Amino acid sequence: MRPTPRTGTTPGTTRRTGRTRRFRLLAAALGLLTATAVAAPGAAAAPIPTAPTVPTAPTARPEQLLAVSEAILGAEVNGTAWYVDEAAGHVVVTADSTVSPVSLAKLMSSAGADASTITVHRVPGAFTPLLAGGDAIYGGQYRCSLGFNVVSGSTYYFLTAGHCGNVAANWYTDVNHANLIGPTIGSTFPGHDYALVRYDNGALSHPGGFTSAPDAVVGEAVQRTGSTTGTHGGTVTGLNATVRYTDGSTVRGLIQTNVCAEQGDSGGPLYDGAKALGLTSGGSGDCTSGGTTFYQPVNAALSAYQVSVY
Repeated sequence: MRPTPRTGTTPGTTRRTGRTRRFRLLAAALGLLTATAVAAPGAAAAPIPTAPTVPTAPTARPEQLLAVSEAILGAEVNGTAWYVDEAAGHVVVTADSTVSPVSLAKLMSSAGADASTITVHRVPGAFTPLLAGGDAIYGGQYRCSLGFNVVSGSTYYFLTAGHCGNVAANWYTDVNHANLIGPTIGSTFPGHDYALVRYDNGALSHPGGFTSAPDAVVGEAVQRTGSTTGTHGGTVTGLNATVRYTDGSTVRGLIQTNVCAEQGDSGGPLYDGAKALGLTSGGSGDCTSGGTTFYQPVNAALSAYQVSVY
């Protein structure tokens, strides 16, 4: 991860309605400021083919597919993401524009005789963790975003991305660090991508609005909110995805979607109505041409920290 100082550029704005108003109320309650990105997006390359290769072994055994997935992990090719599609009998690999033909050949050769089970999609841009976004919070020299408010007993917290929690011990509502929210209680990145921050400032409200945190479903219509691009929707395209970002950090168990996101949208919530689904981790593309984004399932964070959405 290559974080950038908090002095970014002014973000673009989009019209927000419905669920978005709830997050705007959340931001107002906390006195939060809108943030821009503090991690540079990957540069888009020239147009590249988007048609996938077609596997020749659609009936591969589950254990065979898992072995291929582990082989891809061992190939250590940055800028790739993949998940096992047992129903179709193949492993779906998404490669960003930074992956060279040589690197892609290395990935394919890692599977040996089972390379025919791999389906490859190419996408523009670069897979990077998006360090800031959603409703802005400030820690150290960085900005990140508030994901979901959560509770344990009578103590209130919020969830954000783990690559945000790694960089600051305390979080504030303002860039000058005049209004404390509270400390980072736990943070995990890479491997997973979630962090927990406690509300220590009794003057801050922490509204909820979510009734459950179920597993996402392939094909499910979802929305994502972030400070740079507002609210955008799309569908879940894969589950239990592994992504190896361009800096080499690897996160497993992610939700893969075709919802667009840009620098500055990290940590923001992925949801379906009142169902809390995930925390924005990273991705590629933009909200003009589209993109591929990845989300830490929120239920994994709830389980790790023994907290609940409300």
